[in-house]
Amino acid sequence: MEFLNAIDYSIISIYFVIIIGLSLYLRKMASKNLDSYFLGGRKLPWWMLGISGMASMVDMTGTMVAVSFIFLLGTRGLFIEGFRGAACLFLAVVLVFTGKYHRRSGCMTGAEWMKFRFGNGFGGQFARLVMAISKITWAVGMIAYLVKGVGLFLSMFVPLQPWQCALIMVGFGTIYIMVAGFYGVVFADIFQSSIILSAVIAITIMAVIKVTGHTDFASLATTITNNPDWMSSRLSIKATMPEGYKIYETMMIFASFYLLKAIFNGMGMGDDPKYFGARSDRECGTLSFMWTWLMMFRWPLMMGFAVLGIFLVKDLFAVTEAIPAATELIKANIGEITKNGWVEQTTMIIRHPEQFPQLVEGLKGILGDSWATKLPMVSFEGTVNPERIVPAVILNVVPIGYRGLLLTALIAASVSTFGFTVNMVTGFFTKDIYQAHIRPKAGNKELIYISWAFTVSVVIVGFLFGYTAKNINDIWGWVTMALIGGITAPLFLRFYWWRFNGGGFAIGTLSGMIGAVILRLVKTDLEATAGLEWIADEKWYFCILLGIGLLGSILGTFLTRPTEKSVLENFYKKTLPIGFWAHLKNKLPSATKAKVAKEHFNDIVALPFTLGWMITLFIIPMQAIIGAWFYLTISAVIFVICLIGMYIFWYSKLPKKNFYEENEVQLND
Repeated sequence: MEFLNAIDYSIISIYFVIIIGLSLYLRKMASKNLDSYFLGGRKLPWWMLGISGMASMVDMTGTMVAVSFIFLLGTRGLFIEGFRGAACLFLAVVLVFTGKYHRRSGCMTGAEWMKFRFGNGFGGQFARLVMAISKITWAVGMIAYLVKGVGLFLSMFVPLQPWQCALIMVGFGTIYIMVAGFYGVVFADIFQSSIILSAVIAITIMAVIKVTGHTDFASLATTITNNPDWMSSRLSIKATMPEGYKIYETMMIFASFYLLKAIFNGMGMGDDPKYFGARSDRECGTLSFMWTWLMMFRWPLMMGFAVLGIFLVKDLFAVTEAIPAATELIKANIGEITKNGWVEQTTMIIRHPEQFPQLVEGLKGILGDSWATKLPMVSFEGTVNPERIVPAVILNVVPIGYRGLLLTALIAASVSTFGFTVNMVTGFFTKDIYQAHIRPKAGNKELIYISWAFTVSVVIVGFLFGYTAKNINDIWGWVTMALIGGITAPLFLRFYWWRFNGGGFAIGTLSGMIGAVILRLVKTDLEATAGLEWIADEKWYFCILLGIGLLGSILGTFLTRPTEKSVLENFYKKTLPIGFWAHLKNKLPSATKAKVAKEHFNDIVALPFTLGWMITLFIIPMQAIIGAWFYLTISAVIFVICLIGMYIFWYSKLPKKNFYEENEVQLND
């Protein structure tokens, strides 16, 4: 590790020692029972869950993807990658109502919630099983996404191939989560959040110094990115994008689509363990509020990396024509090389130049004697590889000593996200598949052992899947657009349509999930042999799979028995959701009915204010870093208006504990 010194080594080592010690300390608390292992005994305060939520959403891979779009688009990168997933806009809906809807059930997992919603008969059990399977499929995709990004990142710091770096990282994360469970996830997240905050401060200060010290940063950004609107925060109809990213040129269409998708997804979400583990309706909202505030710190970090990346590209590539020339030389010398294998191949050239003497001489002629430093930044398309901006900045810009801090922060972020994903999906398997269908009488020790075995298995499958992807953007697009698209309709309908049943949920989810997997397997052939280039557009991913899931949901609903009346009434009087429930709402006493109507009105009105608050909260610090004061002023006005609206229609309406006391809601015959 020639790029690190003793201080960097020490910082990273101290981090690993603390995490291992913390997991061992919490082992006894976590192993009491399943409730402790997967939900922390439902005793953790809202502020701890909020901090944990932030840490679980700030991962190394997602940071690299988001920075790539901010590097290419400036603050407008938020409208593409942020709206697609990095900004977690679904939290606006979860904050306002779906988080509390899930908490009111008293369940442990989203799959167990299916029994609460659809009953314990065939429909409910079928829905519960399919929900667990869909979450496992999602987790495999997320692990693959994390593995791909971790490998790309760490391979620039150690003399190992990307897959080897990823293997070491996920191995550590797997052991940590197996030992400490949900307690480990939350307590480690609090510690890791402080490290992430330190990295935010360091990178932000460095970026501001660079921008303020340059005579015309706007011109520099335009020159390096070939984007004339880089400093703008205006949502334009079209944007300038390089090869490999041309599909995102229709910016307004993508941003509008991603925003609607985030709202639609959020209306079916909220089954995060943090909400099942929250102590009250109020804390479901306040933990989300804190979670979102803390997510704000991610955006100056990413803008800081993008700004430092612009200066780095200027310093490394005085002649920009050298980049495509280097790409063509490698392709000519290596022969058959695909986009999937580009990073591994260039890493091999850097690590073992003696195996490619003629190629290395050619690269020296194009890139100079520092070719090994520059080559990781060269993409398969012959442009700057924006997905490598983060590790390149740490290697070439951050002073020795601070590198250890930043590496630790990004490693901590990835371990946190990985731990959250694995803990949640292991709960689905253990509780909703193994205990529910395989070994109903299994004891606590057996269930924890089987959860360990499943953890190892799902990590292995996700690891192998990670290396079928062209790049991290490719696999992130599949997870967020295809897989999520396939299950969005049934997740949405379960809250808002009384006639929707377990059979409809199960068939709709299976249809969408299987469709997403098939599309993943045949997409390349459809593009290449059938001439269907449009299939590469993520919007079609989502729309096709949404349609399949919706059709399956409707057919399944009317082909199977309706939910039992007693189950439906129990669900409604405990949850009291918005939607098509008129025949049950009319059974409420008049005073309760008026109270429910008032709650629903405030929730609906609060939602657009919450979305506006979130978007401006994230974009304001980025505008401040680059000195976009005109756009910052507009954002600040919108921010204040939305925050006032949130206070009036949401925060001031939150009860001290729950909206409805136990046994308060009854239905008349």
